[in-house]
Amino acid sequence: MFDRAVIRAIKAAAVPLHGVTDTDAIVEAIGDASIVLLGEATHGTHEFYRSRMEISMRLLRDKGFAGIAVESDWPDALDVSRYVQGRGAAGTPQEALKSYERFPRWMWRNDDVLELVKRLRAFNDGIADETQRAGFFGLDLYSLRRSMQAVVAYLDQVDPDAAQRARARYECFDHLAEDPQRYGYATTFGMKKDCEAEVMRQLMGMTANFERYAGLDGAEGFDEAFYAQQNARVAQNAESYYRAMFAGRHASWNVRDTHMADTLDALREHLTRRRGSPARIVVWAHNSHIGDARATEMGRQGEVNLGQLVRQRHGPEQCCLLGYTTHAGTVTAASEWEQPAERKNVLPSLEDSVENLMHRAGHDFLLPLCGNAELQKQLGQRLERAIGVIYLPQSERISHYFRSEPARQFDALIHFDTTRAVRPMDAPAEMLHEETPETYPTGI
Repeated sequence: MFDRAVIRAIKAAAVPLHGVTDTDAIVEAIGDASIVLLGEATHGTHEFYRSRMEISMRLLRDKGFAGIAVESDWPDALDVSRYVQGRGAAGTPQEALKSYERFPRWMWRNDDVLELVKRLRAFNDGIADETQRAGFFGLDLYSLRRSMQAVVAYLDQVDPDAAQRARARYECFDHLAEDPQRYGYATTFGMKKDCEAEVMRQLMGMTANFERYAGLDGAEGFDEAFYAQQNARVAQNAESYYRAMFAGRHASWNVRDTHMADTLDALREHLTRRRGSPARIVVWAHNSHIGDARATEMGRQGEVNLGQLVRQRHGPEQCCLLGYTTHAGTVTAASEWEQPAERKNVLPSLEDSVENLMHRAGHDFLLPLCGNAELQKQLGQRLERAIGVIYLPQSERISHYFRSEPARQFDALIHFDTTRAVRPMDAPAEMLHEETPETYPTGI
C-alpha cells in the first residue's frame, strides 16, 4: 500500500529538526509572510504548544510581529493580554489564566501556556513604548454572556447612558445567555423571538462612537475601546452561531470560522493603528481551522475555514499555513464533552494517512510543500487525523480521520513522530507523571 516514491520524495525535501526549540529552518520557510498560522493535530500535545511558542517568540523578537491570536474566547484571552502588557488586575501569570473556566480548561490552563505567558511578559518588560508591546488575543465566539457583560461594564465607565441602552438590548436574552444552546434551540423552533436586531444595534452603537471612546486615556484607552467594540462583535456573531447550530454543522462552522477571520482582520487593523506600521500576527489554531478547507472533504461539503479565508483575502504570498502531525504517543483529551481531562494513548497512525507516511519517512522534521511539484503530486489525497478536545480511539477511523490533499492544504508540515500529553495546571494526581509511550523511541 505504501508508495516508495512518495516516501523518497518526503525524505528528499524534509529538513531534520532537533527538538521543539529548533526553529531556524521553520522561520526561514516562513519568510516575509505577515500572517503566520500555526496548527496542531490535537488540542492536547506538549510538542505542538512548545514548538509554536518557540516559533512565535522568534517572530516577535526577530521580525517585529505584534502579537499572538489563538483559538480562544476573546474576553478570556484579554486578561492574559493585559497582564503580559503590564496592565490589568492580575499580579501573576497564574492569575492571568484564571479566566479560563469553561471546558476545555486544559487547552489554555496548562504548563506550556503558563511558560508562554511568562515569556511574553518578560519580552514586553523590555519594551518602553507600550504601543509596541505584544498582545495575546482570542479569535473565538463562545463567550456570549461574558462578552455582553464586558460591553456593559466598559460603557458604565465611559458612557453611562449608552450602558443603560446596552443593558436594555441584551435583556432580550432573558436568562438564556447562561446557556446559549438553549437560546439557539428556543429561537430556531419558535419558542422565543431571536435577539439578532438587538445585538446588531449594540455593535452599530459601539462602532459609531468608537473614535470618541478611543480618544480617552491614551494608548490604553485606545485599546480598551477596541476591546469593547470587539466584545460587541462577539455577542452579535455568537448569537448567530447558536441559532445556526440547529441549522446543521456546516452552517455553524462557517459562522465560527468567518468570525475568526473577521476578528483577525479587525485586530490587524487596530494594531496597525496603534503601532504606526503594518501589524504582523501569528495565529494558533487546530489544523482543521488553519489548513485551507478547499483541500479537504469538509470544504467539498460546503465548509470554509480560517486558513482558506486568510489566503483568499490576503493572497498566498502574505500568509504561511503550517500544519503539525504526529504518529503516536499520548494526548490530553476528554472522553465526552464537559468531562474531565485524561491522558490517553494515541494509536499509531493508520496506513494510507499522511501521518503514517511522515512516520515512515523519518522522525521530527519540517516538510516544505510550496514549490515542490513532484512532492505535491506524490502526496495526492490522503487520510489525515484530527484530534480535538475529545479523543475516541475505539472509533478513531470514523471519529478522527478525514480525506485531504495536504500539499494544497498547508504551505509546510512539522512532524514530531512520538509526542506526549500537555499537562494541565490543575492536573489530577494520575496525570502528574508521564509514562513512556510503548512506541518510544522507534514508533514501531
